[in-house]
Amino acid sequence: MNVEQIVMTIITHSGNAKSDAVEAIQAAKAKNISTAYELISKAEKELLEAHHVQTSLIQNEARGNRAEVTLLLVHAQDHLMNAITFKDLAKEFVELYESMNQ
Repeated sequence: MNVEQIVMTIITHSGNAKSDAVEAIQAAKAKNISTAYELISKAEKELLEAHHVQTSLIQNEARGNRAEVTLLLVHAQDHLMNAITFKDLAKEFVELYESMNQ
């Protein structure tokens, strides 16, 4: 995979994870807690895929094959970090909605 493919893969999986996290909050708000947890799980799987791709960049750099740091690469990293944060917050919201509905 070249750097552009890696970047687009990170962005795609990160975007999917963030969408799943948003849907999880909406499901919890609608009292569909089991669906919300399924969506959190989907988000975590998407993030894991993005992380695997990111790790390949890190491993390549450790081997001496540095990727050029472009605005697109920075953008991909930003997407990944925001998706991770959003998933973490979504999980907290789901747990809060769950406790409110017991």
